[in-house]
Amino acid sequence: MKPSPFTHILIKIFANGFYRAHAGLFLFFGLVMVGAVPPDKLWMYEKTLMLAFITGPVMMLVVFALWAVYTIKTIHYTSGQVLAVNQQFLFYSSNSISKIPQFKSWFFMQVVVLLPLISYGLIAICVGLYNQYYLASVTILLYLLLLTAGSAWLYVRLVNKLIDGSKQSILLKLSGKWHKPLFSLFVYNVFDKMKVTYIITKALSWLIVTGVFYLFADVQYDVRVAGIAMLAIIMAHANLIYQEHIFEETYLSFSRNLPYSYASRFLNYLKTYFTLLVPEVIWMFIRFSPPIAFELLLFGLSTCMLLHCLIYWLGVNMDKYIQWLLGLFVVVFWVILFKLTWLLIPFNLGVAYLIFRKRYDRPHLNPLQRRGL
Repeated sequence: MKPSPFTHILIKIFANGFYRAHAGLFLFFGLVMVGAVPPDKLWMYEKTLMLAFITGPVMMLVVFALWAVYTIKTIHYTSGQVLAVNQQFLFYSSNSISKIPQFKSWFFMQVVVLLPLISYGLIAICVGLYNQYYLASVTILLYLLLLTAGSAWLYVRLVNKLIDGSKQSILLKLSGKWHKPLFSLFVYNVFDKMKVTYIITKALSWLIVTGVFYLFADVQYDVRVAGIAMLAIIMAHANLIYQEHIFEETYLSFSRNLPYSYASRFLNYLKTYFTLLVPEVIWMFIRFSPPIAFELLLFGLSTCMLLHCLIYWLGVNMDKYIQWLLGLFVVVFWVILFKLTWLLIPFNLGVAYLIFRKRYDRPHLNPLQRRGL
């Protein structure tokens, strides 16, 4: 099937632009992957890593988490470019065609952007089929389709939302007279303007939970498995946590002048993330005993707050944020393996609150970022 002219435009603007902007990063990782191993052992090294990825549930979870972070980075770059002044023509050209052709064009564009992941994934699928690891091959294929299709649908929603920005959602019409406490405002924004993002996040959470407990079926009641699943779920919500900061700086900057104590503000954010995690909370209390479920809930909320407050320190900078996400994922993952999840709860909350007290009152989004430039 020949790509449409609109597809060529998207690839030229966004895919080519993404690779130009991150050429140094790709070069660095390429040198690390190739230069760290002698040339005569490179193939054996890559084959061993790929088999570990296909056959090892922990390795697969780590790789999927890295792929998700890379995809979030591509979404952040593309969304920022869509909102730039010199790309405003897209709103008119997109509006001239139906949403299905739009989706196909954005899907092709995202395939090009995710080509490093897709290439590696397809090779892994072939290796898996050759070695009769059919379930792993299907899982990899479905995950790649989820990342690509989910990203494409987000772009379609973004462009068409800006065109039809005057429309008010049913949620806002129904809840117009409801009392809305401060902590609930971002939740309303999610269900009003970020529904697709929320659905994709929850689908990713479901995939993580299903995959982790299927792969660890022999030890599925081990608290470490539950902790790893909860960590991966929170990492899947990292984009929502990042978007909460943008929403706060764009629409709620006045709230810093309201007569709330630091403790009450901190508690408000805990309420926000608890509300967003209600489906996962219900799952935890159904599957595990109340003490374990309560520990997992506290661990999840404390990790959310650590990621939330980390942005106060780093500023609203997706590149730095992703780097810290990767580092925290690895460190916390190993702490969980040593059955020290309970220790992470006070540590995460303590570090988060210290950063919160020191950095909350400082603005973290400049006017250009508020307009998406």
